[in-house]
Amino acid sequence: MYKKILVPLDGSKLAECALPHVEELARGCGTEEVILVSVTERVPGYRAFEDPSQPSGQRLVPEAAGKKEKPAERYLGRIAKAMKGKGIKVDTEVLLGDPAEEIVSYAKYPGCDIIVMSSHGRSGPSRWAYGSVADKVFRASCVPVLMVRAPGCIPGI
Repeated sequence: MYKKILVPLDGSKLAECALPHVEELARGCGTEEVILVSVTERVPGYRAFEDPSQPSGQRLVPEAAGKKEKPAERYLGRIAKAMKGKGIKVDTEVLLGDPAEEIVSYAKYPGCDIIVMSSHGRSGPSRWAYGSVADKVFRASCVPVLMVRAPGCIPGI
């Protein structure tokens, strides 16, 4: 039923609470691919571009880069390796931009069947103050979302 599962991870132990659920879904549903994604903020930067018309032979061109792109790649690689060791086919992707927007957008592109992610389980003023990527994804996604609550979470009234 769930051939492609998208799993947003931010490097926190909380986000990793979704992984046991993902592994069970993948085994039980004959999942073809689990895609682990991490979203890092986009920062403006420049890269050197070969340009023989310039005296230096190079020209700097604007290019957005991920602030923590390389650490995110290493982190996802470690998680993917552990899942592959359990017989699950895993791919990784580091996205640049607003986390909720990028997750929702990415889920549409490769045709993901479900998004599985953890939530802090905040309610009331703390949710308003901090916002909730999970809540934004849940409200904006046309793809089904399985939300995993943090262990020890006490639901608000």
